[in-house]
Amino acid sequence: MKLIHWIAVLPFIGMFGGLVFANKVEPYVLGMPFLMFWILLWVLITAALMAIIYKIDPVNKEEH
Repeated sequence: MKLIHWIAVLPFIGMFGGLVFANKVEPYVLGMPFLMFWILLWVLITAALMAIIYKIDPVNKEEH
């Protein structure tokens, strides 16, 4: 598997795999229960990772 594919799998692992460990109400982070904060955090991380994938993907470097 290419590096790009492994980076794309990270949000899936973080969001769904981490729910087992993050399934708590306490502590509150930024006024949100921890589980809601965990999901929001991974949404932001996913956006950042997709931007990185876009930048390093060789297909995007080709001129059309």
